Amino acid sequence: MKDFFERIYHPCLDHTVGLPYALLVKGDTDVDGAVASVERIATGLRWRRVLPPVTVVGVIGEPEVAAATELGATLGAGLAAGIF
Repeated sequence: MKDFFERIYHPCLDHTVGLPYALLVKGDTDVDGAVASVERIATGLRWRRVLPPVTVVGVIGEPEVAAATELGATLGAGLAAGIF
């Protein structure tokens, strides 16, 4: 992910201002640093976080799958409806 952001940052800087994004992060013991890093980069790109991040620490179970599904569905519906 870091490599991706480093490659797209400058080319996208002035061309993606205001784009909506949502974030799903999974970690074994902690996700706070990853969330903060992505949010810093997205802030620099002037993207808009439209939903709270979904974070998973440890094992992925049914509740986590449901939360991820809801995040994706909500983002997709909001984009389709022009809300985001």
